[in-house]
Amino acid sequence: MPKCIIICAPSGAGKTTIVHYLLKQNKNLQFSVSATTRPKRENEQHGKDYYFISEEEFKKNISENKFVEWEEVYEGAFYGTLKKEIERCWNNGHHVVFDVDVEGGLNLKKYFGEKAIALFIQPPSLEILKQRLQKRGTETTEKISSRIAKAEKELAYALLFTHVIINNELEVACKETLAIIEKFLNE
Repeated sequence: MPKCIIICAPSGAGKTTIVHYLLKQNKNLQFSVSATTRPKRENEQHGKDYYFISEEEFKKNISENKFVEWEEVYEGAFYGTLKKEIERCWNNGHHVVFDVDVEGGLNLKKYFGEKAIALFIQPPSLEILKQRLQKRGTETTEKISSRIAKAEKELAYALLFTHVIINNELEVACKETLAIIEKFLNE
């Protein structure tokens, strides 16, 4: 039976890096590509990292009930999980890996129930999170402040997840996450 692995974290906590590690280590996992209206970053590819679509197309998909979950994460920046994306992964015989924010993760956990495990990747501190976001070099100071404020709120939801992993050292966090997931997949 195909299962769902939901990886959530505040922006900059390392969830995308951990997801890439998981996908390399376990060939039975397939990434669920989210749809978004936010601008594409330099290294990102349409259809691989995200489906970059217009706000108009996103809202049309909402009205046609094509999302399992969606939300406006930041003003004008919509994110969502398309039903057809999950079907694509399952039809390929894979377990689905989601890289989503906290609200999206909790919605997916509720939607999939026992078929899902939800992991929260927590930064060691908000100060370290701020440093990581600054190192990225992709955000303005104002956007970083907005992301830190959102992260503060998201940290309050950590205990609603199946597991919390503190990403103090990336390699350790990757291995810990993989061990938890492999145990879940073998149950």
